[in-house]
Amino acid sequence: MGGETNAFTSKEYTCFYARVIDKDLPLAVDVISDLITSSVVKQEDVDAERKVVLEEIAMRDDDPSDLIHDLFLEKYYGDTPLGRPILGTVESIKSMSQNTVFNYYKKRYRPQDLVVAVAGNIKHKNVVRLVEDALSKDNFLDQSKESYQVRTSSNVKVAGKGQVTLLDRKTEQAHIVYGIPSVARDDKRRFALSILSSALGGGMSSRLFQEIREKRGLAYSTYAYNQQFAGSGVLSFYVGCKPDKAEEAITIIQAILQDVAQYGLTSEEISRAKGAVSGSLVLSQEDTGSRMTRIGKSELVYGQVLSFDEILREISEVTPEQIKEIARQILPASPTLAVVGPFRSTSKFERLIK
Repeated sequence: MGGETNAFTSKEYTCFYARVIDKDLPLAVDVISDLITSSVVKQEDVDAERKVVLEEIAMRDDDPSDLIHDLFLEKYYGDTPLGRPILGTVESIKSMSQNTVFNYYKKRYRPQDLVVAVAGNIKHKNVVRLVEDALSKDNFLDQSKESYQVRTSSNVKVAGKGQVTLLDRKTEQAHIVYGIPSVARDDKRRFALSILSSALGGGMSSRLFQEIREKRGLAYSTYAYNQQFAGSGVLSFYVGCKPDKAEEAITIIQAILQDVAQYGLTSEEISRAKGAVSGSLVLSQEDTGSRMTRIGKSELVYGQVLSFDEILREISEVTPEQIKEIARQILPASPTLAVVGPFRSTSKFERLIK
């Protein structure tokens, strides 16, 4: 029918989706619903998908700029659900049985844990009718239900705080992630943090980009990113540079964080960062796929969907004092460091972060 169907998995949820023209909505709903209600999970299908996932792991391992982020979270969170890679490991995928997959499907794919999100040229009542009809197959909606609860968590322990993980590999570049504890996804300070993250490493005018790339030419790619989960969050800084410049790059990151923690951001930096965060939010919703993802994720992890106006208002109302306060609270924290490159020992990197 000329559309597409696919899926993706994050640390805390899985999304199955279809993208079709509006007249094909009934078929898309039927196909996606059938995956949820009536999967058979045959042995041959598990074996085929096992090979696909192993190839995906191999592809990630061949790309150090991708692999570094998994290595960082493994060290940061340790052997926990947040620390384990989404793809799994070669050992876990090879040993996973058809029965394991099927039992997980029966245990986790239940009506009370399901959120359906649709965006585009649709009518709400029509979508509700289509979804209810499709999910009623194979008595899916007749099973016992519990009230849905937004996932919460007490503060997650950071196992790798103040530690270094190193993958010695003969690469042309050293790939570095320097991360510090941040705020959980339900923390009201997340809006101030998004502005701080943008000012530190969110674009060409950010501190990281200016100091590491523009002034010194140490790297082509450098940026900051914030990840938020139930009960935990981490603010990370990435740089890819020549191996002999790795220590200098890390020292610059530390100097930037120390300066902002002590003196805060300038009014111009705050204004630019607010504009960047607001603009990226609005532009990201130009396509229906992004809108679908936003409302679905919001309902799943927050239990509500804030309007654009509400989010933009939260961003605009963040004060310089709030940004300075959260910078003072989180930026001096003892970091976790992940490095991929031609290095035999972690000792020089450990000395840098002590």
